[in-house]
Amino acid sequence: MSTNSRPAVHADVAPVAAAPLIRRVAREAGLVLGGAAAIALIGQIALPLPFTPVPVTLGTLAALGVGGVLGSRRGLAAVLLFATAAALGAPVLAGWNSGVTASFGYVLGYGLAALLAGRAGAVPVGRGAAAVLRAAAARVGLMLAASALVYVPGLLWLKAATGATWGAVFVMGLAPFAVGDLLKSFAAALLHRPATLR
Repeated sequence: MSTNSRPAVHADVAPVAAAPLIRRVAREAGLVLGGAAAIALIGQIALPLPFTPVPVTLGTLAALGVGGVLGSRRGLAAVLLFATAAALGAPVLAGWNSGVTASFGYVLGYGLAALLAGRAGAVPVGRGAAAVLRAAAARVGLMLAASALVYVPGLLWLKAATGATWGAVFVMGLAPFAVGDLLKSFAAALLHRPATLR
């Protein structure tokens, strides 16, 4: 007769306990990969402009949408995956291009946008007209700020890459995009984060 008081350990306990963790990690990885793919695909809707190396794209809308729907953490991870893929040569940028181009600062700015857009997507909508209007105003304001954040690294990178004066940088990298980014911000503010992604 054994005097060992330790309970018997079954070999099948560890895999059972690890299963939820594996599912959670796989789900998170899938969401991030899906977010990066959405940014790449939506960003293909582009209009090159003859006077600037920065094309008009829906990339900012994609980054805002991914951040708003998936949340800040997943949105940032999706942008980082997208940016890394572009830098390593994957053809994920507008026009199926890749590389660290003169407009790559905007890609980096997508990360800042996704972070703040995640906060916009988390704004709760209360009951009643006044609560809905307050939530809508907060979401729109956060999305506008998130969209503006894209320009910080975007303009700095464009200046460094082209050597242009600040006046020329604003003409090439801000003026043609401001109105479109306002509209993208309003559109992204309408997106709803599913409860399963909170």
